[in-house]
Amino acid sequence: MPTPSTRSAAGVRIIEITTPRGPFKVWTKRVGNNPRIKLLLLHGGPGFPHEYFEAFDEYLPSEGIEYVYYDQLGSYYSDQPEMTDEMLALPRFVDEVEQVRRALDLDKDNFYLFGQSWGGLLALMPAMDPTVLAEVKQLEADGKYEDPRYLELLIPNHYEEHVIRMPMYQWPDPLKRAFDHMNPKVYIPMQGPSELGASGRIANWDRTADLKKIRVPTLVIGARFDTMDPKHMEWMASQIPNGQYLYCPNGSHLAMYDDQNTYMRGLIDFIQGVDGFPVRTRLSRPR
Repeated sequence: MPTPSTRSAAGVRIIEITTPRGPFKVWTKRVGNNPRIKLLLLHGGPGFPHEYFEAFDEYLPSEGIEYVYYDQLGSYYSDQPEMTDEMLALPRFVDEVEQVRRALDLDKDNFYLFGQSWGGLLALMPAMDPTVLAEVKQLEADGKYEDPRYLELLIPNHYEEHVIRMPMYQWPDPLKRAFDHMNPKVYIPMQGPSELGASGRIANWDRTADLKKIRVPTLVIGARFDTMDPKHMEWMASQIPNGQYLYCPNGSHLAMYDDQNTYMRGLIDFIQGVDGFPVRTRLSRPR
């Protein structure tokens, strides 16, 4: 069990967790106060920080939804130990979330879990100009991930098409900070160096057969331009007994930004529906 946590700022709670390499500390921050609705946010990467989730700040507080930012071990605000093989094992990441859940007193009566990106990752080759794709794949085959040409090709053809559909110079500040603070010592071993598909430890992770065992209400979110096939996301929702599907027709991997109203309205309606609220037809926040 984690040891008692310390607080260093309003809403911030530093939680000590146990790992195969000993105890380390992870950073969390609570926003809002609702004894019935507590949403624990699991960021993507792995190795990215929580910062890009700050998009929620304009929507969830006004709807009375409490949520908790959490930087997983190895991410910017938490301890960043050497990530040995045993530290990069998927069961260890799962155990870490469980330790955080217990430390925050999250249980079946108040606990909602939100995971974005790597928890349900599927490798999907983006729709890309064949000539561009061939050059990108050749650079990857040659191991030239640091070559300026690699990013020169990926930024307009991948990031601005499938990660967030806006020019990079217009990216929201929380997203820019998240990219600046990404820890490659976690991201690359888990995801792999290529941005066009998983080749690291999570490449063969498959829990398809277990979807039918998920009995709690579950919302699966897909987006038209996402690197994760929206049709497959819809199928996943259909395999979960209490699954629902939200489709973002204008969104990409970060539809919380590029199809924001659809994304936030769907997420809030789902949470409030589970909690017994009538489904809202629109957000209270002015459009």
